[in-house]
Amino acid sequence: HVQLVESGGGSVQAGGSLRLSCAASGPAYSKWCMAWFRQPPGKDREGLARISLGGGRPYYANAAKDRFTISQDNAKHTLDLQMSSLTPEDTAVYYCVILNPCSLSLASVNQWGQGTQVTVS
Repeated sequence: HVQLVESGGGSVQAGGSLRLSCAASGPAYSKWCMAWFRQPPGKDREGLARISLGGGRPYYANAAKDRFTISQDNAKHTLDLQMSSLTPEDTAVYYCVILNPCSLSLASVNQWGQGTQVTVS
């Protein structure tokens, strides 16, 4: 049984930082490819960053490059997203997901977390 639970969302002022965390559990965890997506109000969901828990370099979409960092803690089974220099355009519901195949696209998502709201003002 796969479970993804996000935390760390909230309200922050423009220019600030926020760290999201995803507690993950399920079979074959160490073989997963995981990612962070978001859905701004009135817009489609978009992929931000992905990482293969078995190793390899993370991949970032343009919206996340230079400001966001994806990281994993295999001992704690958590996936984090450190966000900095936030702007109101980063306001969205943020989702932790499992990808299969390991491609940062909506079509590759086969498991979603419940999401956590981030509001930047």
